[in-house]
Amino acid sequence: MLNLNKKTIIGVILCFILAIPSFLLGNLFPIIGGPIIAILLGMIIASFWKDKGSAEEGINFTSKYILQLAVVFLGFGLNLGVIVATGIQSLPIIIGTISIALIVAYIMMKVLKMERNSAILIGVGSSICGGSAIAATAPVIGANDEEVAQSISIIFFFNVIAAIIFPMLGRMLGFSTVNGDAFGIFAGTAINDTSSVTAAAATWDNMWGLGSATLDKAATVKLTRTLAIIPITLALSYIIGKKDNGEKSNEEGFSLKRAFPTFIAFFILASIITTVAVFLGVDASLFIPMKEISKFLIVMAMLAIGLNSDIVKLVRTGGKPLLLGASCWIAITIVSLILQHLLGIW
Repeated sequence: MLNLNKKTIIGVILCFILAIPSFLLGNLFPIIGGPIIAILLGMIIASFWKDKGSAEEGINFTSKYILQLAVVFLGFGLNLGVIVATGIQSLPIIIGTISIALIVAYIMMKVLKMERNSAILIGVGSSICGGSAIAATAPVIGANDEEVAQSISIIFFFNVIAAIIFPMLGRMLGFSTVNGDAFGIFAGTAINDTSSVTAAAATWDNMWGLGSATLDKAATVKLTRTLAIIPITLALSYIIGKKDNGEKSNEEGFSLKRAFPTFIAFFILASIITTVAVFLGVDASLFIPMKEISKFLIVMAMLAIGLNSDIVKLVRTGGKPLLLGASCWIAITIVSLILQHLLGIW
């Protein structure tokens, strides 16, 4: 049960107030993004503010339940009809890149002897859609705030690198400059966060005077990737739920509710509502405010996660997660290029 007492409300209000400048700065500097700014701000404050007193309960509430609410609102940005109609071409590449990232994450977790949760979060963040995938997965696997903060930071690092070098890489590899399909698919499948996908695709459009052709293609591919949140989180919740219950059967102790988290059910419902409404003639722009609410709630949750994180500890223990993130990113990039070549897109 949710406990919305006075102490909880104080902490939530604090996170709300501190999230506002983070959100606004994120809009000014989209390649960095509000979530990263919020985590950094929270970590800086936490390094001085050790005893959070009456605000601690609300901070914990925000990092858990507000994060889940953000994922629900994220569903309103998914028109399943548009994705199905225009994302089929990229589907084999999306499946291939997601699969290789998860496989590499699992192998590296074993080789590096990493904590399970950190490896999973970096794997899904790299393979699906960055911060949104991490936000959806963290409650399912029971990840703590420091694991979430570290994973988000590593994903951000490789996002920035990709946004800068991918347009140059695309030019070196000879992607078509007549239309933006090939580079749009490359950016949409090999870069994990929306802001960096947008930055790379827009740069390609500007380089070759393609209007918004590349950006439109990349955005559609990115939305198609986002749908993978649903099967991945459900599969993880089932697998981890079984493991944590000592391989018990459903009757002996496995929770069906854990296998189908409530907030993911609402996320699916939100995407269905969006799809049906647009099909019936409702203007898709009606759902833009809900997507913005989702972005702000994620910033709020990341602020709370930053407040609960130890920046010194994260830096000290960041070597192995960084290596895992690099391995996933490189594998995704290579597989995306190979599959595009085999499918005749590039």
